[in-house]
Amino acid sequence: MKIIIDRYIPYLEGVFDSFAEVVRLAPEAITASAVHDADVLIVRTRTRCDGTLLDGSKVRFIATATIGFDHIDTAYCQEHGIDWTSCPGCNAQAVCDYVEEALCSSQTLLDTTFRSIGIIGVGHVGSLVAAMAQRRGLQVVCHDPFRQDEGFVDSPIEKAAQCDVVTFHTPLTRRGESEYPTYHLCDAGFLSCCKEKTLIINAARGGISDEQALLQSGHPCVIDCWENEPDISTDLLQSEKTLLASYHIAGYSAQGKRNASLMCAQAVYRWAGLRTEPALPPLGLLQGDNRPGWLQRITNQLKETPDAFEKLRKNYALR
Repeated sequence: MKIIIDRYIPYLEGVFDSFAEVVRLAPEAITASAVHDADVLIVRTRTRCDGTLLDGSKVRFIATATIGFDHIDTAYCQEHGIDWTSCPGCNAQAVCDYVEEALCSSQTLLDTTFRSIGIIGVGHVGSLVAAMAQRRGLQVVCHDPFRQDEGFVDSPIEKAAQCDVVTFHTPLTRRGESEYPTYHLCDAGFLSCCKEKTLIINAARGGISDEQALLQSGHPCVIDCWENEPDISTDLLQSEKTLLASYHIAGYSAQGKRNASLMCAQAVYRWAGLRTEPALPPLGLLQGDNRPGWLQRITNQLKETPDAFEKLRKNYALR
C-alpha cells in the first residue's frame, strides 16, 4: 500500500510505516503524476481532489485533515468508488478561541461593548462559540436550519443579522448541493439586514462572504477565510474597516492539528482493515504566540506582506 501525505500535516511520522510505503509531499507536489500509483491520500484544503488529480490513479481512499471538504469532489469519488473522510470538530475549540480573541480586540479597536452576537451555523464550532458568548454575558441568537429536527430553536437569519456581532460557522455549499446553500450567504441582501456597525466575522470558509459586497457595505469585519486563497482581496485586507485579518489559521492549534491527524490515521486504519489503534507522537512544547493581542500582531504581519499569505500560513507556529 502506498500513502501520500501532505508534508504540512503534523503528528503522522511513523504512524503507517509498518504496513505502507509513505511519501510526504508539499501540497503543490501532489499532482496527478505523483498520485497515479498511490492507494491513499491524506491532504488539506490546498489539494483539490477531483478528476484532474485522480483520473487513472489507484487512489481508493482520501482523508482530509480538515473540517471542510469542499475541496473534495464527492460526486466524482462516489462515481469512481473512492471512499473519503473529513475531521468534523477537530479544531472547534481553536476556532472558538479565535472568535473570542476577535471579540476582545474588536471591542478595543471600536471603543465599544458588544451586547449581542448572532451565530450562523451551530455545529461543533458554533455551539462552543455560543457557550463562550453566554459566559461573557452576550445575548446569543442562533440560526441553523439543519438542526430543526433536533428540537433546536432556530431564529430567523434576519434576527441574527440585527446583533452587534455576526459570526459564521457553516460549511461551504452551493445551489444544487444543499437545501440551504451557504455560498455568498453574507451578501448585499444579508448585510442590508444588519445594523450599521454590526461586526462581521468569517472564520469558516472563504466563499461564505461576498467580499465585494462586504467591502462596499462598510461594515467592520474580521476575516480569517478568504475567497481565492492565497490570492486574497488586498482591497478588503487593507480597508480600514477590516479590523483584524489572518491567513486562514483560526483552527491552527497544536491540539486541533493532533486531533485531525489522529482522526485521519484512525480512518485509514479502519479502511485498511487493521484492528489496532494508531499511536501518534505527543503534543510536545508549544512554540506559537497565544499572548493577549496575538491576532492584532498577525493582522499587522499580513497587512504588511499580503503577498506572503501562503508562506505565512505554512510557517505559522501552532498556538
